[in-house]
Amino acid sequence: MDKRTFLKNTSLVGLGSLVSFSSIGKMVEAVAHLPAGEVAKDEDFWAEIRKGYRLKPDYINLENGYYCIQPQEILDRYLEHLREVNLHGAYYMRTVQFDNKKRAAQKLAQLAGCTDEELIITRNTTESLDMVIAGLDWKAGDEAVMAEQDYGAMLEMFKQVAKRHGVVNKIVSVPMDPKTDDEIVSLYEKAITPKTRLLMVCHMMNITGHILPIRKICDMAHRHNVQVLVDGAHAFAHIKFKIPDLNCDYYGCSLHKWLSVPLGAGMLYVKKDNIKKVWPLFAEGERAEDDISRLNHTGTIPVATDLTIADAIDFFEKIGAERKEARLRYLQNYWTNKVRNLPHVQLNTPTDPARSCAIANVGIKGMKPGDMAKTLLDKYKIYTVAIDGAGVHGCRITPNVYTTTAELDALVAALKDMRA
Repeated sequence: MDKRTFLKNTSLVGLGSLVSFSSIGKMVEAVAHLPAGEVAKDEDFWAEIRKGYRLKPDYINLENGYYCIQPQEILDRYLEHLREVNLHGAYYMRTVQFDNKKRAAQKLAQLAGCTDEELIITRNTTESLDMVIAGLDWKAGDEAVMAEQDYGAMLEMFKQVAKRHGVVNKIVSVPMDPKTDDEIVSLYEKAITPKTRLLMVCHMMNITGHILPIRKICDMAHRHNVQVLVDGAHAFAHIKFKIPDLNCDYYGCSLHKWLSVPLGAGMLYVKKDNIKKVWPLFAEGERAEDDISRLNHTGTIPVATDLTIADAIDFFEKIGAERKEARLRYLQNYWTNKVRNLPHVQLNTPTDPARSCAIANVGIKGMKPGDMAKTLLDKYKIYTVAIDGAGVHGCRITPNVYTTTAELDALVAALKDMRA
């Protein structure tokens, strides 16, 4: 078999037999004329979506923020890719793995709204963002701005560049329940000085679900000649947007979260003019300084994961970005509105529905988050994650498209029953 034939047979559209998305397509066609907000409340529609997942009966999974499991049809495609790559072994790795990865990146770029000359597939958000943080040409006295609520791995990288290069880190604290966007923008702006080179900001905070006004923050920072790095770990394929509309310089995310790609895939967007400003995490052979592939040398990786990106995008687009966002926001408001005024409950998520989506954080006054998470699992069979830091004390509650309102009713009943 020559390479051209092999490439055709093992392309993204030809690796094994395609799994049909026709059943979801027919369901979507039936509701296509309805507003997304109306479909969000249609329990019968989402019950059919749920049937596509294999779920453990032992507990209610409300911790989808770490890792959104694949529906069965994506998982089946992933296993097909694994078998096919394993069948061809080194021949696959030495002939078409890079062509197929490029195809996956092109499809991902279309979803993100950017060009494939500005996007690479990484392994996760941490790799994406740390590549930028560690890869800039820092000089002693340069300043970086970030928030204490940002993800720990990135804060640790900023600490490392501070020790290594003498960078000064300016850390702000984002208010839990802002009244206006200007309140957030002003907070970051006050931390900027003539020495500031980079501002890092979460698109959606992982501990509270707080969605920040990224475009306004980026526009403000650029007026001060400061570049912006956006942590989009929880926003991509969760809320509807296109990266160029944010006007950011860098955007990183994990695809195993809301896009439901198997573990081991992330994404980094670098605005074309900035590619030459970043050193690769791993050294690459000589490339043009504005060629983003120079940032994408990772060594041997699990290529079947990259192949499954296209399948996950197909599934996501069948449901529709607007429908998915509407359903996730509906689910969060469904349960938070039922417990918001309970005297022993503390909600650590903005009250304005537009400032959050699926993710919310709830605490029990007088109860440690770890004890709360343990009680929810042991007594009520509800799995969550404890958050205890950066001014946030509670459990993060993260439903997914397969979550039912009945499961959230169980959460509400548990929270009403719990006392410190």
